[in-house]
Amino acid sequence: MTADTKTIAPPSGLSPRQQKWFASVQTSLERDTGKTLEEWVAIAKTCPETKSRAQAAWFKANHGLLQNRAMHVLSVAFPSETGGWQDADALRDALWTDPQSRAILDAVQAAAIGLPDAIVGQRKQFTAFSREFQFASIKPIKGGKASLGLALTTDADPRLEAPKHEAWSERLKAKLLLASPGAVDTSATALLKQAWARS
Repeated sequence: MTADTKTIAPPSGLSPRQQKWFASVQTSLERDTGKTLEEWVAIAKTCPETKSRAQAAWFKANHGLLQNRAMHVLSVAFPSETGGWQDADALRDALWTDPQSRAILDAVQAAAIGLPDAIVGQRKQFTAFSREFQFASIKPIKGGKASLGLALTTDADPRLEAPKHEAWSERLKAKLLLASPGAVDTSATALLKQAWARS
């Protein structure tokens, strides 16, 4: 492997099960596609798209490479744009710029890390909470609010809505709008705990 095409470290804040899954994405790429990581990186550098989602869609449409593998290849091909997974503080600061949204994140994180074996992982578009699997994720939304995805179904609480086009885990089947840090109340914390119990 060249310096430009190396195996990348997994994102920080993964459970042991998630770390194994990430490693399997890396090791199975050549076996399942017939192309080495270096070959996929060379293909990535021909992509006319500039945004990571559009690049991943281009990979799927033109080369049949699905999102997880596409994002892995893109992370190696364009580390300054899609890498940085290991710098959780920088990712968090770049995402959570609104002070009120950040205060909501802090309230949710305080509740989540009070649960046994909970792990906090920072991603580019959201902050994730996992035990063995992801049980919740939160992202800022306009107006100083936040959207909390939960590994629950919408019938668990009348305030829950079905998520649409979210970047977080498909296990999160419901989301809760949080308008202020005070919205992370006893009932919201109970929902978080229910989601944690399923992970």
